Amino acid sequence: MPVGVPPMGGPLGRSRSRLSASGLTTFLRCPRQWYLTRKVGLSSPSSIGQVTGLVIEDALCRILMHRPGMMDSLDALRTWAYELCEEEAQTAWHEGEEAWNARLWKRDESDWSTVEVENYEMKLRHGIDLFLEEVEACFSEKGGPYLDQYRSGSSPFKVPSPAWGEIPSFPVPDKVRSLQARDWSIEHPFQWQKKGDAIQWNEAWEIARPWFKDPRVHQPQRMFHPEGWAAGELDLVLRWDGKIRLVDIKSGHSGGTFAESLQHQLRFYAWLWSRTEEEGMVASMEGWYLSSKERIVYETPSEEELTSMDVEFFSINQQMRSMGEGASMLPANPESTVANHLHACSGDAPGCGWCSVSFENLETAGPMNDTTRERMMQGVENQSPCMPFSDIPSRVDVSGELIAQWGPLPNHFNEPVLGAMLKAGEATIAIEEAEPGAFPHLHNSSETKVVIKNALPGVWRDQPRLYVDGDSEIVPLGDAEHTSTRIGLLRTRANVEGLVLSIRKQSGMRLDGRPWSMLAFHLWDGKEVAEVVAFGSAMSERLLSLQPGEKIRLIGAELGWRAGLVQLRIDVRKTRIELPGPSFASKGI
Repeated sequence: MPVGVPPMGGPLGRSRSRLSASGLTTFLRCPRQWYLTRKVGLSSPSSIGQVTGLVIEDALCRILMHRPGMMDSLDALRTWAYELCEEEAQTAWHEGEEAWNARLWKRDESDWSTVEVENYEMKLRHGIDLFLEEVEACFSEKGGPYLDQYRSGSSPFKVPSPAWGEIPSFPVPDKVRSLQARDWSIEHPFQWQKKGDAIQWNEAWEIARPWFKDPRVHQPQRMFHPEGWAAGELDLVLRWDGKIRLVDIKSGHSGGTFAESLQHQLRFYAWLWSRTEEEGMVASMEGWYLSSKERIVYETPSEEELTSMDVEFFSINQQMRSMGEGASMLPANPESTVANHLHACSGDAPGCGWCSVSFENLETAGPMNDTTRERMMQGVENQSPCMPFSDIPSRVDVSGELIAQWGPLPNHFNEPVLGAMLKAGEATIAIEEAEPGAFPHLHNSSETKVVIKNALPGVWRDQPRLYVDGDSEIVPLGDAEHTSTRIGLLRTRANVEGLVLSIRKQSGMRLDGRPWSMLAFHLWDGKEVAEVVAFGSAMSERLLSLQPGEKIRLIGAELGWRAGLVQLRIDVRKTRIELPGPSFASKGI
């Protein structure tokens, strides 16, 4: 079933360069929108709709996980499920409120008090109604082809559909602490009828229950392309009738702004399913719209189309990987025939914001507030000792002897990456993949005396580090033609200042269930934009209170890289943070 581990980069590695369904649809709408939002990470203010979509989907899945008792009719089953909708709507509303309050940058006109619990309950009821259509069909088919197997106490699928009372399936169970010792039981265990008995409505519910992302599983539940460059996370998979049907849940309606992207998204899932040796062939694809209670059915790609998509999607992924290096130009050059990392778009595609900002329309384009726009139009002047982002050193060649290899092990993002150690004279330096799967051949060198070419210099925990990606290379020392940079001369820190354009806080669970959190904001130096991140104790209250439009100066920020783009990291011990004061503009440091 659609749960796996990537073939490169270690278990469940997340990559900004890996093709996903949402990334694909964004790229097809506007390549520069993908570049700025997905690769650079530049965000726009959060909307209530973004939060609603997440909490409603989780609530619907929690309802589907319930196991009904004996029911004498479909109406009785519906009444029982509707009562659960009422409870889960309240829970989802409070979850949404908490998530909304945690967002650091929100749309000015948004107010959580306008969100109605009744609207949540309506959406959940509509989702249940769509599922009950499957239950009714299953009942009419006398339980379908798997009835006897279920009644015998076994599942016909490698990964069963999630249900309260059943042990969840973790993609990497070895990382879950005390998995076998935990109690997953519930108060009302399910009782199957005997073989040969007539199908019951509660059995039809159990059999028809789709696979979906188990809300108890903190690990990502994704499919991965065998070569590691594409991944997808499905919402629902219907399979009770022996046919595979992929379903994507939308909390809105089919006439929404992004509705056109759904078919591309589902076609990507069908393609990925076919390439990951999942159980069965995809028979159809569906979109479930909860506001309008619509079921939109799409035809699956033919084998010829799937083959064509192999070429198309790989080409798109290569384009994604090649876009941008170092810091990112903003405003961009005026619109051209193709929007890319250097040229703005027209701003007409759904979701376009920062990607439409050019030198010609700075006064009107983009999602910035009035303060940000005014200060961007005024410009930013770098004062000594700060440097423009364009002066931050990028690619270097370093020679030495490979003396150690490790991994995949977690990096600072807790993503499993490969590592190695290079020695040059008395100095040593760690080498690390810039992100999971960025340089899977790190351990493949047959030579120990080598040159690491086109590496990205940085630092982690006060130690210099080289990051390698798809543009890097390891060659034997005798084959190198370029002069190498001495380890001791590598630039690992930078002094920068600029205008905060966006800010967000992210949190989640590691593979072992331990929590993580990260603050990220984007800084504009007058010509280019770069990401700044802070982890753990570096996430000070003052940083968390930053708002777009504020100016900030960082002295001694750690130099890091993400998908070939510069990423500055705040070291709580050595990075000095200066905020605007009376003399900020001319202050000498």
